[in-house]
Amino acid sequence: MKTVIKRATVYFDSQIHRGLRLKAAETDRSISDLVNDAVKLTLAEDAEDLAAFKERVHEPNLAFEDVLKDLRKRGKL
Repeated sequence: MKTVIKRATVYFDSQIHRGLRLKAAETDRSISDLVNDAVKLTLAEDAEDLAAFKERVHEPNLAFEDVLKDLRKRGKL
């Protein structure tokens, strides 16, 4: 499948942009490549999280306070 490249304007904080420029120069890659890889990684992590939620949908919900009480009772906190 052929990759279609789309153009977008993204505004960075000046320090982030400086860091990206330095990283691009050090790694002989473009800022676009660095940003694309970072976005892909973030989207992949989100997909993993959604899959985990889907797998655990039938697990019981536990109140945070009850979990803390149980951990204290078992000497874990």
